[in-house]
Amino acid sequence: MSQPVGQIPVLILKEGTQRTTGRDARKSNIYAAKVIAEAMASSLGPRGMDKLLVDSFGNATITGDGATILKEMEVQHPAAKMMVEIAKAQDDEVGDGTTSVVVLAGQLLANAEELLDQEIHPTTIVEGYEKALVEATRIVDEIAEKVDPLDRTVLENVAKTALSSKVVADFRDFLAKIIVDAALNVVEKKDGKYDLSLDDIKVEKKRGESITETTLIKGIVLDKEVVHPAMPKRVTNAKIALLDAPLEIEKPEWTAKINVTNPEQLKMFLDQEAEILRKKVEKIKESGANVVFCQKGIDDVAQYYLAKAGIMAVRRVKKSDMEKLARATGAKILTRVEDISPEALGTAELVEERKVADEKMVFVEGCPNPKSVTILVRGGADHVVDEAERAIHDALSVVRNVIREPKIVAGGGAVEIELAMRLRDFARTLPSREQLAVNKYADALENFVSILIQNAGEDPVTVLAELKSRHAKGEKWAGINAYTGKIENMYKIGVTEPAVVKKQVLKSATEAAVMIMRIDDIIAAQPPKSKEKEKKGGEEEKPEF
Repeated sequence: MSQPVGQIPVLILKEGTQRTTGRDARKSNIYAAKVIAEAMASSLGPRGMDKLLVDSFGNATITGDGATILKEMEVQHPAAKMMVEIAKAQDDEVGDGTTSVVVLAGQLLANAEELLDQEIHPTTIVEGYEKALVEATRIVDEIAEKVDPLDRTVLENVAKTALSSKVVADFRDFLAKIIVDAALNVVEKKDGKYDLSLDDIKVEKKRGESITETTLIKGIVLDKEVVHPAMPKRVTNAKIALLDAPLEIEKPEWTAKINVTNPEQLKMFLDQEAEILRKKVEKIKESGANVVFCQKGIDDVAQYYLAKAGIMAVRRVKKSDMEKLARATGAKILTRVEDISPEALGTAELVEERKVADEKMVFVEGCPNPKSVTILVRGGADHVVDEAERAIHDALSVVRNVIREPKIVAGGGAVEIELAMRLRDFARTLPSREQLAVNKYADALENFVSILIQNAGEDPVTVLAELKSRHAKGEKWAGINAYTGKIENMYKIGVTEPAVVKKQVLKSATEAAVMIMRIDDIIAAQPPKSKEKEKKGGEEEKPEF
């Protein structure tokens, strides 16, 4: 890009750089974001459709999870990438509502575009949207119902609602019970508040059987096998040692050479190595341990001595699994074998190697007061197991959200219609142009509900009109039941969501829409040429014979 200054061209940007400014830049960004939102719209709600995504290697993913769809899509446009980022942020923050946040952001941008066409300045629209967001989050807090964070019925309803929009929706009642059981096992009270860390719930998946074979193990399941065939495969009343140290001969830090002049010296050297390992195993045996989980390697000689002592051993256990084992069994993770003592050992009723599908797994069960548990997910195909794992993650996240912040709202579009109605009243208190922006924000919320109604196979115009009428009469929890197609009190029938998820959807969607609207200049550098193109452009390639 060059500008003539007194007949002298001045080069400002690199050659080949493309620049789009003003209205064109804004339209391009809004269009890209809207395309992503439209692609996601059909996946919204319990009757939403799934997507089949095939990557460049030919690997297929079947999912209805918003964050997963966007991650697998490999989006290129910078504005569209922002939509991917907000879905990821939503997933990281609250674990659910990823499709909702992208669809709502798309509706906010589509409505903002209408105002831009009416020559309303983007800054005015941004201010109106930001005021609408503040008011909307205040309303959500006001209408949300306070609940007991450990009420099983409340937690199961929230989990069922999260599972309803997934491939495994038919098994939501069964999975919700397992998820709530897992959560209530590991919930802790800190500073007078309940807290749940998802790191304490391990989700292990194995293809085979069906989803109804999914089980909760009050302990840990490791995708490992016992290291030596002569070791016991089943240990009851286990005393468990956790080692973050190798049961191997450690190599010196410096380079060392050993000169062996006769076979006796070599034998003495090997015997000394075996003696060191034997003493380590003896130390483990003296402590009373009969099961060893080692984060590092276990030498063949050490395996032999462990098997001889009747001790079950598993090696190369992941650090995260070691931490879960410590929380489940009450054992301490030891960095030196010499530090082992009866006090450092954990306990479990049963440690057993079992065959699951075609592979062996180690089950640590019957831990006293376990603070870490495992959900073993089964399913008929890899796609089913993967989607079940994603669904369980979302459901666990919403259960955690309610335990942390015990406020819930109804689903089925009830909150969005209530917000739209109250935001229109709020708009009347604002200056004229901002009033238009707040009204468009309310329209976006209604459009969001229209998509939900459409996906349920109903007529959006009729249902939306009735929903507005019900809310005007004070029925704040009136929403669309996607399974029956009727308008019902969603709170009464148990379709509930954490208030914190709704607030996060509003915040993330508004922030994304505002950021995209603020852009009025796109300066794109020319992509680097590939070596093949440079070769062709430079010298002629010699023909191959």
